[in-house]
Amino acid sequence: MVPDVHNPACPTRVVLDRIGDRWTSLVVLNLLDGPLRFTRLRAAIGGVAPKVLTQTLRAMERDGLLHRTVHAEVPPRVDYELTALGRSLSTPIQAITDWAEAHVTDVEAARAEYDAAREDR
Repeated sequence: MVPDVHNPACPTRVVLDRIGDRWTSLVVLNLLDGPLRFTRLRAAIGGVAPKVLTQTLRAMERDGLLHRTVHAEVPPRVDYELTALGRSLSTPIQAITDWAEAHVTDVEAARAEYDAAREDR
């Protein structure tokens, strides 16, 4: 099958879902400087439940975006690190992050205007 995001059966949509997941983007941004343990990654992201972060990390590992290394220590130490494929996401994710930070005020103003117009009806 030739990749075509407009085709509902195309697996490209699954990849877009992974990239578009809010936690995936934050994991990528936080792992750019190198591997992190689960607790430090969770603290760096902020606001993510342990279960949700675990699910996100497993999905990203399955998709080849990160590598999980278990160290034989007591207690066991687990590090998460981006693969080359995961690192390749940094440019588009950073571009979207930059856009969001540059336009957050515009989006908030548009929301307030929209909500005010709805209330007046």
